[in-house]
Amino acid sequence: MEGSLSGQILIAAPQLEDYFRRTAVLVLEHSEEGAMGLVLNRPTETTVAEAVPDLAEAAGEDALVHAGGPVQPTAVLALAEIEDRVELIGAEDLSEDFGRVRVFAGYAGWAPGQLDGELEQEAWITLDATPDDAFAQGDVWPELLHRKGGGYALMATMPIDPTLN
Repeated sequence: MEGSLSGQILIAAPQLEDYFRRTAVLVLEHSEEGAMGLVLNRPTETTVAEAVPDLAEAAGEDALVHAGGPVQPTAVLALAEIEDRVELIGAEDLSEDFGRVRVFAGYAGWAPGQLDGELEQEAWITLDATPDDAFAQGDVWPELLHRKGGGYALMATMPIDPTLN
């Protein structure tokens, strides 16, 4: 393992065709024990008020739950903006004053060495995360590639269905 990718965004490479196709994942933890993150660009149709009423006020009246990944899809995780950083919060933290809050169902997880192997296979493109990334709306995949710059900016223009190119 080179170094921790905690606080980085993993942008799915165009050739990635599995669950993570065209996703952006905020890495929350990356160590020799494995890695964990949240998919940022998969909103569901379920509102936070419907799924987790206790978090509705903090997340916003019309906020949607996001599919955070394929691991434990019924687990609820919440990211909150606290001053100039983004952190996971628990229900016991709700009394604190947060900026933005986003609620996720499930998360992305990697076994020890698995993410490092995927990086060696060039399945992911890494980018430094900003606090705004965790709360971005819409299809952030091309936006993040464009921000990465160089040849990645050209990848950002790829259509969802390459046969349409």
